[in-house]
Amino acid sequence: MERTRIETLCVYCGSNYGISPEYKAGAEALADAMAKRGISLVYGAGNVGLMGALADRLIERGGRAVGVIPRKLADLGLSHGGLHETVIAETMRERKAAMIERGDAFVALPGGIGTIEELAELMTLNQLGYTAKPIGLLDSGGFWQPFIAFMEHVVAEGFLKRAQLDQLVVESDPERLLDRLASAETRYVPKWN
Repeated sequence: MERTRIETLCVYCGSNYGISPEYKAGAEALADAMAKRGISLVYGAGNVGLMGALADRLIERGGRAVGVIPRKLADLGLSHGGLHETVIAETMRERKAAMIERGDAFVALPGGIGTIEELAELMTLNQLGYTAKPIGLLDSGGFWQPFIAFMEHVVAEGFLKRAQLDQLVVESDPERLLDRLASAETRYVPKWN
């Protein structure tokens, strides 16, 4: 397999900052690494929390940021006003599909139930062979460790194959995360029994 060419990174993250300053610092460090490599962002278009911090920093560093937001949230004024492009979707399903289509690779930062749901959907799409794109977790402040422990439990109980869990690239350093996402070994290829 060849390396994944990451031109656009799809990032899922919280619309809050969370309690640890490491979460915002991680989002900003990822934006710095993306700008340095010329990687564009596609994300949920939010102007608050980690979403806003990520987009603000990337734009400040000269990077390109594209947001995809449902009309209902855009009408509430939650869309970032400084993006290079804003795509208005009619539903959350359309929003997620547009983000998945545009992303060459995916990263989840700390976030809530929406972030976890988006991550789980992407893992499912890879598992079923609808996509074959690398997925990473930026583990700022150890945020994702309880999730990984739970997923280890799911593997141990026979509900997930080890290879499916191993598709997740978990790193606390954004540069290492991007390097590993670009390697061919991060792609999950389903094997049907």
